[in-house]
Amino acid sequence: MTTLKMPLEVVQCLNFINGEWVKGEAGTQNITSPYHGKKIGEVSIPSLNQIKNALKIANEAQVEWGKTPHKERARVLFNFRNILMRDLEEISHLKSAESGKTFNEGMAGLMKGIEVLEFALSLQNMDVGGRMEVSRGVSCEYRRAPLGVVANITPFNFPAMVPMWTIPIALGLGNAYVWKPSDKTPLTSIKIANALKEAGLPNGLFTVLHGGAETVDAIIEAPEVKAVGFVGSTKIAKLVYTKATSLGKRALCMGGAKNHIVLLPDATPEIAGVGISDSFTGCAGQRCMAASVLLAVGDVDQHITKIKNRAESLKLGTDMGAIITRAQRDFLLEAITRAEKAGAKVVLDGRTAKAPAGMEEGNWIGPTILDNIQPGTEAATVELFGPILSIVRCKDISHAMQIQNSSEYGNACSVFTNSGALADRVVREAKAGMVGVNVGVPVPREPFSFGGIAASKFGSGDITGEHSLNFWSDVKKVTTKWEKQNDNNWMS
Repeated sequence: MTTLKMPLEVVQCLNFINGEWVKGEAGTQNITSPYHGKKIGEVSIPSLNQIKNALKIANEAQVEWGKTPHKERARVLFNFRNILMRDLEEISHLKSAESGKTFNEGMAGLMKGIEVLEFALSLQNMDVGGRMEVSRGVSCEYRRAPLGVVANITPFNFPAMVPMWTIPIALGLGNAYVWKPSDKTPLTSIKIANALKEAGLPNGLFTVLHGGAETVDAIIEAPEVKAVGFVGSTKIAKLVYTKATSLGKRALCMGGAKNHIVLLPDATPEIAGVGISDSFTGCAGQRCMAASVLLAVGDVDQHITKIKNRAESLKLGTDMGAIITRAQRDFLLEAITRAEKAGAKVVLDGRTAKAPAGMEEGNWIGPTILDNIQPGTEAATVELFGPILSIVRCKDISHAMQIQNSSEYGNACSVFTNSGALADRVVREAKAGMVGVNVGVPVPREPFSFGGIAASKFGSGDITGEHSLNFWSDVKKVTTKWEKQNDNNWMS
């Protein structure tokens, strides 16, 4: 287990415009680490004029990039991959320090982003469109064309992985890319922007603009921006989607989740214990794929004991990271207390967990398991976004599926069982975009796409994989005829 390294000095985080780091004209904001609550960075906020100028530059730079052969664009991305692999540990330390992740979680997230990058490298060989002779002397074909300037707004919890879902695909398809990182975790953007510049990406094609709602609004409203991606809470996802589409832009906005795991008595205890525990404690529960609700069908107490034993063995600061802000930590503590007052049994109490030595001012909470949660209550329906597992007791699998499918969200669902028939039933009936069988975090690997349904996603298609290509580009249809033919039909 690698020990996390904090920055040795305060990191100055500027805006990346036209290949240069530019100080913002709208002030600065301190960045503190969730580990100890101390300042580790200072981010510079751009003015509206700076944002406008940056988008104008991006729009102009995209023209030549869009004409660049796909193979040449892929060469830059290949260099980008090699640089990220070279600097893997350095980037992982920084992104973990600002987000509260453990070092291993930080590295795993970056590797998942690099997996998407490797998929983007394959586009030059797989995205070949199609051509067909549709009549005598007449052919039709597909050609993919870039949109121009596209933008992405990313959350705090995965400072590298989530932007890497879209950066390589959007750039690989010939677009210029504008990134608005979370105002809580902006420091990782320095490493990614520098890596792209070193890789040979022409100036202006990759832009980083910091700030909050004002920056987001300016990016969405800019006429140069043709498509907007977003990952965050459902409330903000809906607002971004509504604003962007009202302006005639494409938008694909990934929202929140309240993921369910159906636990059946015949599950293998060792597999279920580790899979379910790691799902709700990984990244301190701060991920949209975390298990939030355990639908316990029948007598599964031996499994719950395994889950508890695994969770309570985790060491804060080493096996599990910190909560992003003190306010969120306090919200989680209060949510546990409210659930207990409502009748929940606290099987494992994270409120009493001790902070790592020397990090007492950090935002710490231990794994928490709440049993006898009633459907419809806060702990059963609200995305708490922390290491809290709510157990709802179910009389049978039909009861469990009724609860799962009553959720407003539709991000992920898993089932733990040794019955293929019962597993297939959950897969068929679950109203979720991603489903797992004996997998606690059912994130698909590339080229399979990431994306939920219902209130977990606004827009069509998915944000990664093959299904993302039509979002980040246009498909042009070309019909060609060169010679007059002797016979005549409606295409002649």
